Amino acid sequence: QVTLVESGGRLVEPGDSLRLSCVASGRAFRHQAMAWFRQAPGKEREFVAAITWSTITFYSDSVKDRFTISRDNNKNTVFLQINSLKPEDTAVYYCAVDPSGNYRNPEAYNYWGQGTRVTVSS
Repeated sequence: QVTLVESGGRLVEPGDSLRLSCVASGRAFRHQAMAWFRQAPGKEREFVAAITWSTITFYSDSVKDRFTISRDNNKNTVFLQINSLKPEDTAVYYCAVDPSGNYRNPEAYNYWGQGTRVTVSS
């Protein structure tokens, strides 16, 4: 059984930085893409970033200058470094792995974590 567990979310102030982690268990994903999505209150889940098995990265235009996705295949883990946090970054952040189509489409992903909440407020 595949399990994804996100961590690192918390209450922060504008301008702070966070590093989110997502550990996958149950199988190795070294040859699959891994991604982060987020869902703000009252909004649909949106693509944030993805990283292929060969570490090619893709970002949403709204975060590409502040977010960095990376992965450690030895630890079956994907990370999201978030800098210069803004109130509009407040959301539950989800990791997803093993897409069968467009990396930016949440419906393409076969496995999801339960999410980690990030709240940006002064």
